[in-house]
Amino acid sequence: MNIIISGKNIDITEGIRSAVNSKLGKLERYFTPDTDVNVTLSVEKERQKVEVTIPVKGRLIRSEQVSNDMYVSIDLVEEVIERQLRKYKSKLINKKQDVSNFQKDFIEDEDLEDEDIKIVRMKRFGMKPMFPEDACVQMELLGHNFFAFRNAETNEVNVVYKRKGNTYGLIEPEN
Repeated sequence: MNIIISGKNIDITEGIRSAVNSKLGKLERYFTPDTDVNVTLSVEKERQKVEVTIPVKGRLIRSEQVSNDMYVSIDLVEEVIERQLRKYKSKLINKKQDVSNFQKDFIEDEDLEDEDIKIVRMKRFGMKPMFPEDACVQMELLGHNFFAFRNAETNEVNVVYKRKGNTYGLIEPEN
């Protein structure tokens, strides 16, 4: 497993590098040696943020944790990644996904959690064409964190969503 550490607004000290390698090194039992683990550490005011992204054959395993202490953020991010792996292991196998990035012992371990994803509610609604800015206003009026709409410019279905720091994101399909 190759841990690639980068920083934004922070000098990566040997102590931080050691903490990242020690904590995320625990994930080696899940991944093959050639798997890349991208770690980005950043500091914004009082926020100490750790982002971990692990690309595995067309999928991304990702976690982002923020606290007021970098070492706490590192601990939290490792726990979340491990929980994600345990929770979705059976989904990867059952869907016949490429599991070549994962250790054989992890894939064959049958003691791990096996939670089924259950859709408990379904909604249908008409999508009138609107601009992304109008969709953000509509999302705010509804009090939701995301809003699906038909983009008036492209006629494609898009999603706007609320981000941290009162900013917005837009998801649109690739062409």
